[in-house]
Amino acid sequence: MIKQVWKHFAFTSTLALSLLSLTTVNAAAQPQPKPKITGEPQIKGTIGPVTRPPTFQQREIWRKAMVRSERPKKGCFMATYPQKTWKEVPCETPRPVPFGPKRGARPFTVGNGTDFSAQVTGNTSAAEGTFENIVGVTGVTGGGTANKYSLQLNTNTFSTTTCSGAANPATCQGWEQFIYSSVTLSEILIQYWLLGYNNPCPAGWTSDGGGDCFINNAGALHVPVQAINATTLGQMTLNGDITDQVTLTAGGTMFSAPGDNHFPDLTNGWRISEFNIFGDSAGTPSADFNAGSTLDVRTRVNSGMGAIPPTCDGTGFTGEVNNLTLVSAPALINDVNWPSIVFTQSNNAPTPVSCDNADSIGDTHLTTFSGLYYDFQASGDFLLATAGPDFVVQARQASGAPTWPNASLNKGIATQMGETRVAVYVEPDRLVIDGHPENLADGKDLLLPTGVQVSRRGNTYNITSEDGNMVRADLNGAYINAHVGLGHTPKPQARGLLGSPNGNNKQLVTAGGVVLNEPVSFTDLYHSYADSWRVQPNVSLFAEATTIKAGIPSGLFFAAHLNPQERARALTICKASHITNKTLLDACTLDTAVLNDEGAARVFVHTLPPRVVIKPVLRESVLHEPIVHPTP
Repeated sequence: MIKQVWKHFAFTSTLALSLLSLTTVNAAAQPQPKPKITGEPQIKGTIGPVTRPPTFQQREIWRKAMVRSERPKKGCFMATYPQKTWKEVPCETPRPVPFGPKRGARPFTVGNGTDFSAQVTGNTSAAEGTFENIVGVTGVTGGGTANKYSLQLNTNTFSTTTCSGAANPATCQGWEQFIYSSVTLSEILIQYWLLGYNNPCPAGWTSDGGGDCFINNAGALHVPVQAINATTLGQMTLNGDITDQVTLTAGGTMFSAPGDNHFPDLTNGWRISEFNIFGDSAGTPSADFNAGSTLDVRTRVNSGMGAIPPTCDGTGFTGEVNNLTLVSAPALINDVNWPSIVFTQSNNAPTPVSCDNADSIGDTHLTTFSGLYYDFQASGDFLLATAGPDFVVQARQASGAPTWPNASLNKGIATQMGETRVAVYVEPDRLVIDGHPENLADGKDLLLPTGVQVSRRGNTYNITSEDGNMVRADLNGAYINAHVGLGHTPKPQARGLLGSPNGNNKQLVTAGGVVLNEPVSFTDLYHSYADSWRVQPNVSLFAEATTIKAGIPSGLFFAAHLNPQERARALTICKASHITNKTLLDACTLDTAVLNDEGAARVFVHTLPPRVVIKPVLRESVLHEPIVHPTP
């Protein structure tokens, strides 16, 4: 769970102290009353004033006021807490190196298109990024060099009149980056891109050799401190705004550099903001954290929408990367001034997630996008999820008969992303793309012309679209654990067995809109509900005709229905995996026994506890009126 606290910021590092120009003398030996803070804190009853290190709250109030204040003129400036005016310093010419756009295969780790960005409904006027809850970080290296990385605040691509000289102005796009580069002479700069220019670049712009052009702002600012190391990331804030200003806060000092307004259209085109730590330019594309690193990323946006939080966009824009994996869907934070998204990235848990996530695991335990958990032990082909015609996921479930007739397992998972269809099966393991078998080697990525990518890591297939939708299938010999992710959230119109119509996590809803409230009857679950989500052959995404007989269990089947010896053995295995949530422990126990596989417990180790649990009851059918839900 993401902790939305600030007290982890410890501003006592050498960097922070070196940036504070505050005078100190010895305080009197006797305890003194806490002074009233008016500007610079002082202690009364001493020989002259005594300063104390400012609290985070004091320094944050100062930072926000300064970053929003107008600069005296176009130029480079510094300010040190608690100064209320900017001090001009010389601007420098930035290094002529590109921080290029995403290209090619998307990695499992952050960067080159894999990231969480903050999207607003209007236009972004300013955005900023910070790091929180930093755990286990002792160093970051780039190309083997310590403390070589960049902080980037990137806009989305947008239409711009600056593309007027492009080979095809209609397909050329502008893109802007606000950057802190931690090279030996660390600097803040703004880099502008014309993507898809495909013509000789305009005067002053540089070609990247791939049809794109870039130019830096003329006046970068060399930050007059040594490269800020990884242990001080929590003290840094990178800010960019439509006045074309980039601002870095490091401890108690702020640095500000101007842009050159190459994109006057940014005012009406900036809707998505990506912030993170990446490699230091395309020449050193990766920022590599030490093993055991975890940190939260907060991206704040100001779009004039008040406390309405941004939504999550499961895409990134820069080509640089780091070696961390997105391990939590972002929290969307209301704040009247700067709403934000916050997410966790880590190299402790290498299982990627999306903006919104749902699961179908084991003997089949379903968790919807809204966190509703229920067991679904029917057999046949079912619609797992759909978020519109460009993203559909189906599951092929088979009964565990004759040994376990009231259990079912996923034998196949199929998805349609745009015009591309991908299916994976077990018994035997195989991958089928657009109806044709595909032999994808372990560790390889297959990027299709449609932008859909299929990646294999061991027995895991990851299928992603350019807009961040994802299906992850873990093939476990006899069954598949399926994880479905949405590239945008919230998506209340997502429907299917994993759907959350209207975002309600206390209801199941049939394909026809009939609501099933708890307690849900066994009859309702396995007749009206199950039948409504069965996939008809004419809309099946599976290239192979099925021999699996459609059916339903004859009764309830939980861990309590196992014989005592089987249950005790399986329960011991699950407890040894430190699974403590009652619902997950019960599911783990059932699966470990039914599958006769100690490895079945592993999926529950990183499974989030359900928010709501629905268990069917043996009673008469009670249906409710249909609800009105958006058409996907």
